[in-house]
Amino acid sequence: MTTTSSGADPDRATADREIVISRAIGAPRELVFEAFTQVRHLSRWWGPEGFTTTTRSFEFRVGGAWDFVMHGPDGTDYQEWITWREIVPPQRIALLHGESRDDPNAFESVLAFEPDGEETRIVMRTVFRTKELRDEAVEKYHAVEGGEQTLSNLAAYVAELTRNDTAHHETTPKGAES
Repeated sequence: MTTTSSGADPDRATADREIVISRAIGAPRELVFEAFTQVRHLSRWWGPEGFTTTTRSFEFRVGGAWDFVMHGPDGTDYQEWITWREIVPPQRIALLHGESRDDPNAFESVLAFEPDGEETRIVMRTVFRTKELRDEAVEKYHAVEGGEQTLSNLAAYVAELTRNDTAHHETTPKGAES
């Protein structure tokens, strides 16, 4: 399994149950955090290549939930549920992710948004309840590749936002911005 981390030593108690994926994104962390925390952004980039997302409900607050369906490229629908457990803008998000609110196989993820010069390094650390659940996620659901593709989609989306913002500022006459 190929993963990268921010250099922090993994917790030895969870090392055989976790996946850590990291990516540098060419934007300030406030913008990367916003793209990860507002449904109008999430629906544009969330998921691996070829997937789309339909949100049923979204409440970004500690204890709030995101109830959504991921539509696979083969037409398979995946029911998904995320409960937000910790939110520290623009630094960190902790969440519980499963198929439903009471999914016994739900996994925990912590996302760190670390400033890295002009970029933001996002580190996604996911811990499963058992090694077997982690192994199933990796082998059956391609969790590592899916996570890397999801962060790649985020990077491309944020790059598009910054390009559009730059183009807007370059084409807007001085004094015309509100």
